[in-house]
Amino acid sequence: MSSGAVILASALEARAADTLRGRPPWKLPKKRPFKVIENEWIPMPDGARLAARIWVPEGAWAVPVPVVFEYLPYRKRDLERTRDSEWAAAFVPYGFAYARVDIRGTGDSDGILKGEYLPQEQADALEIIAWLACQRWSSGAVGMRGISWGGFNSLQVAAKQPPALKAIITQCATDNRYTDDAHYVGGALTFDKLDWGAQFKTVLVGPPDPQIVGDRWRSLWLDRLRASPPIMAEWLSHQRFDAFWKQGSISTDYSQIKCPVYAVGGQIDAYRDFLPRLLANLQVPRKGLMGPWGHRYPQIADPGPGLDWAAEEARWWTQWLIGENTGIMDEPMLEAYMEYQTASEVWPRDTPGRWVAERQWPSADIQSQIFYMTATGLSSDKQAGGSRILRSQETLGTAKREWFPDNFQVDLPTDQTPDDKRSLSFDSAPLHDHLEILGRPIVTILVASDKPVAKLAVRINEVTPDGKSWSVSYGILNLTHRDSHEAPEPLVAGQRYEVEVRCYFTAHRFKKGNRIRVALSESLWPLVWPSPEPVTLEVVIGSSRLTLPVRPVEAAVYKLPIAELMGRIEKQVAADREATRNYTLTKEGPDANGNVVLHKVLHQPPVILDTGTEVTEKSDWSWSIREGDPHSSVWRMEWMSGIKRGAWNTTTRAIVELTSSATEFNIKESIQALEGHKEVYKRTWDNAIKRDLM
Repeated sequence: MSSGAVILASALEARAADTLRGRPPWKLPKKRPFKVIENEWIPMPDGARLAARIWVPEGAWAVPVPVVFEYLPYRKRDLERTRDSEWAAAFVPYGFAYARVDIRGTGDSDGILKGEYLPQEQADALEIIAWLACQRWSSGAVGMRGISWGGFNSLQVAAKQPPALKAIITQCATDNRYTDDAHYVGGALTFDKLDWGAQFKTVLVGPPDPQIVGDRWRSLWLDRLRASPPIMAEWLSHQRFDAFWKQGSISTDYSQIKCPVYAVGGQIDAYRDFLPRLLANLQVPRKGLMGPWGHRYPQIADPGPGLDWAAEEARWWTQWLIGENTGIMDEPMLEAYMEYQTASEVWPRDTPGRWVAERQWPSADIQSQIFYMTATGLSSDKQAGGSRILRSQETLGTAKREWFPDNFQVDLPTDQTPDDKRSLSFDSAPLHDHLEILGRPIVTILVASDKPVAKLAVRINEVTPDGKSWSVSYGILNLTHRDSHEAPEPLVAGQRYEVEVRCYFTAHRFKKGNRIRVALSESLWPLVWPSPEPVTLEVVIGSSRLTLPVRPVEAAVYKLPIAELMGRIEKQVAADREATRNYTLTKEGPDANGNVVLHKVLHQPPVILDTGTEVTEKSDWSWSIREGDPHSSVWRMEWMSGIKRGAWNTTTRAIVELTSSATEFNIKESIQALEGHKEVYKRTWDNAIKRDLM
């Protein structure tokens, strides 16, 4: 019997045992009304006050309830207001208080924020938890949840072990800020550092709301503007896994976390690799869920299908904040969506597939299957060697442009065939049966370089009978980081190295009759920055290989305990399509001189909130490069955020631009602030940062 069948049987046995013991299955509590506290000040020991928006269920002042909170720099009063309100309306009626707190120096909170995941942020979180635990409507049990930044700091704060923090839910986050955040991919510089850097600059300097902080809003805003750092130059000054990135990376010591953890990821999200690492390395009660979606909560899954996530969180928090057995920990450690096609093939429709489950992770039922890269393609038989030459091609990679896909109409990887044709590709024979994988594919390559700095990009695709090539997973390795991200070493010209490229975690069915393809390239632009010199790689075939984590296809079908939201209704699909009209993406070239230019623009129409506040966001991405010249690459990103209500009218605009030489990165960044049409602040920075084997 396969693992899935064992899990299904054990779940049925557990339910039967409950019946024999006379214990009825746990049911969701009856929903009840709630009260919204628009703003509450949480005092800090140094006199600063942090702003919180709080939802409390009816009756909590008489019978206190547990509280769950999110802790973000993304403005509870406006930018995240709708999201927070919708979540609270779904979750709080089950009998939990919910708090959304602005991080110090952001939104309506006092102070200044100068960077990501700083010790001050974590110290403040300990004070917030203590404050929430002693409120009259609070039972004293606190949980922490969040996606992205909120998922990061849930892990970071849990590692501080505050006594009132009883459990966390971390979603689309990471345990390692160097390897798995919007800065470096496999030790190579990613465009998302620039993208996020421009947006983050506006986060650092956003104005507080006068209706919350009063007349002092302008002075607080100007203080933030004047203190704004050249954040891109700071990040670029740390090109290896040093103390800067280790701060806030709980992977340096998983044993620091003592409370239960529920980790949630998305199949097409850039942050998905943290989930299997947490399950494998934590020693606390833990659970993992990997859905088909991107950087989204499961209740607003895109692509779908989604889940009744408020009910699932109610089960989790009842288990750990109230102490009532809901049965959630009797279920498998990992539940994952096994996709039958990639999102690129079917979006905006839901991704076809099924849920699978593993009692433990790593799973003993998953076996490695090796395909060798040979002169005739991928083969299960190791064959005689030989070598192939692979040269950097600065314009290769536009079919796999995004590390962080967000708007799926324009960001999902397209048919990979154009890039495959320019790569060193190896195809399997048509598959005789379905082959399902769950885990991280690994590509092991024997390679030599003629330059001291080079990269290796690996794309694993599924090729359909009509010749289309769809991205299943991929990996990138800066070859100077082959042994360590902490202490990279230059390559010795002509020396062969056996390197391992670990590709992104995936759950995927390669279908009967299709082919598996491995495509190798030195370049993958504009996802990562070009190497400092044109590179020629020698790849030794025969011993180079692909290792797939193959999962047996079980006879029984696993039924996910969480209610599945089957398919987005046509109205939602239409809304998705309408939203994509705000984005435009154009590509020019290559022209006669080998120039390629990509340009993406977001013009988000103004959104009017229930407070009467109007929010507008615009962004403009551009990438350009010329074939054969790595130093012709230019990345430019502009981000604008406008917030106004009546006479209060503010705009912040950030621009960052990156170029390079063989020895330096040149980073220009600026911040501008307007009150109405009047410029109240502007500053620019122009920094040269030495390239550190990158």
